[in-house]
Amino acid sequence: MADSLSLIRTFATFPSSHLGSSNYGIVSFLQRNRGSRVSFLKTDWSLEKCCMPVENCLQALRPASEAFAQEATDALKAGKVIAVPTDTLYGLACDACTNKVLGERSWSGVHVSRSLPWLGSHLGGRWWVVMRNSTGSSAEAVHRIYEIKGRKLTSPLAICVGGVSDITRYAITDHLPSGLLDSLLPGPVTVVLKRGESSVLDKSLNPGLDSIGVRVPDADFIRLISRRSETALALTSANLSGQPSSVCVNDFENLWQHCAYVYDGGVLPAGRAGSTIVDLTERGTFKIIRAGSAEKQTIATLQRYSLLEAAATI
Repeated sequence: MADSLSLIRTFATFPSSHLGSSNYGIVSFLQRNRGSRVSFLKTDWSLEKCCMPVENCLQALRPASEAFAQEATDALKAGKVIAVPTDTLYGLACDACTNKVLGERSWSGVHVSRSLPWLGSHLGGRWWVVMRNSTGSSAEAVHRIYEIKGRKLTSPLAICVGGVSDITRYAITDHLPSGLLDSLLPGPVTVVLKRGESSVLDKSLNPGLDSIGVRVPDADFIRLISRRSETALALTSANLSGQPSSVCVNDFENLWQHCAYVYDGGVLPAGRAGSTIVDLTERGTFKIIRAGSAEKQTIATLQRYSLLEAAATI
């Protein structure tokens, strides 16, 4: 029969969030002999849906140890937000990079690829349907961090990488003296660099800015999960915007319910000053943007490499 209709309905279920209930991405295929039509139904994440009871909040609490590093890595790859200790403060972290195709399957001539975000395109007379997992893309995870903190979207986020050698994937370092970054990092310093044209950072991260703050904390757990994730992590302090920063997990207990996991590294000794932020975007000069906890040491290191402090602009 020319107008016969074959219906294939596929329910693609991804690893459920422990935030309470499973999430689903649903794709329906209505195929006719002369074409294909694809319709989507999806569930969206929202803060209102993720409020956990106290017992679930406690279940989300983990020690920041190697035994839980793979769990944290999996959460990041699934587009979730986690809370982690650094060498200065506790931070909220998520994947900061453009997502790649995760896998693919075919049903009755309809080719389906799992990826982030939702996308459909008609290629070669066939529907290629690219799905996102139910927790969302890195762009959505970054947006959730802003929602959790109540932070203005115009306030940039830094990234964290596993080692100094990883920085060149995300930023331009050719203009810096050899050995400078290795002298500053790992440590309580955020270096601001020009964002490279070939950077794999998600375009939604700090749109409109051609620079990015980069951290390599002197903290084993966050660097381990960044290396295992093979990606950069978007990173910001674990507190409501305008409130004091957090040096222990109890300081941001009100945010636990919005995190997939909270990793406890004890009380951090660096105080609440945060990292020292230094602008290294220009050859031969530096500018201290925030004094932080290591200003004197940072300036001494920069001057040892013959960098001059840029004149303050009025």
